[in-house]
Amino acid sequence: MTKLSVFITTYNNARTLEACLSSVRWADEIVLLDSFSTDATVQIAGRYGCRIYQEPFKGYGAQKQSALDKTTHDWVLLLDADEALSPAAQQEIRDLLARGPRADGYTLPRQEQLFWRMSSPRVRMNHFLRLFDKRKGWITDMPIHAAPVVDGRVERLKHPFYHFGETSLHVKVDKVNHYSSGLVADKQARGVRANPWLMLIYPPFAFFKSYVLKRNFVNGWAGLMAAKTMAFYAFMKYAKLYEAEQFARVGDRLMPPGAPPLPPPPRG
Repeated sequence: MTKLSVFITTYNNARTLEACLSSVRWADEIVLLDSFSTDATVQIAGRYGCRIYQEPFKGYGAQKQSALDKTTHDWVLLLDADEALSPAAQQEIRDLLARGPRADGYTLPRQEQLFWRMSSPRVRMNHFLRLFDKRKGWITDMPIHAAPVVDGRVERLKHPFYHFGETSLHVKVDKVNHYSSGLVADKQARGVRANPWLMLIYPPFAFFKSYVLKRNFVNGWAGLMAAKTMAFYAFMKYAKLYEAEQFARVGDRLMPPGAPPLPPPPRG
């Protein structure tokens, strides 16, 4: 039987952490790296026998890598604190570990909460690498969408895990704003230049991909709202990069004479 370590990073996740930990309580080890939560996150983790560590937040990729480094078994499972394995996924992973993994990593489909409902299983779900051999894997250093990568063969598992992260349109738009701002610095560091035409071209494609190709239309009005916010996210990613370049290029030359200088808006 292959032993499994689960690793999770947290900050004030008391609302969803119980469901997350309950879905992996059978694992051989749960490592939880907390960024000094002020709610009941640490107390909940203690009830599930987690190995609890606390460190200041270093960025999504660095924080997850730090949690990964604290695991003791070769095979690991990454979950965010607002995610949980479905009962079918739990059994699928346990069966896989019992007979021994043949690949170096496995992706699972993610079933999303869409505001007031759970996404239909008929939607084309995105697959994410979450179960892997840490001797061949690591976490990328992307500032926002940090994820595991594996140097080896990756196969797909059938059953989904749940994501309870987008509980309302307010929460979704806050994430869009935060993520799109975080990506600006990364693009600039990599020398990516703004192309204003992408603000016009890409958002309609993002909507079409989400609503039609991913079949969000089966989720009714919630699916329409989700597809529209994906288009908004696509717009904001390119608009904020263009905005940052214009602030750097124009400075205060377009301000009225005598007006105070207008500093660039804060990121985040």
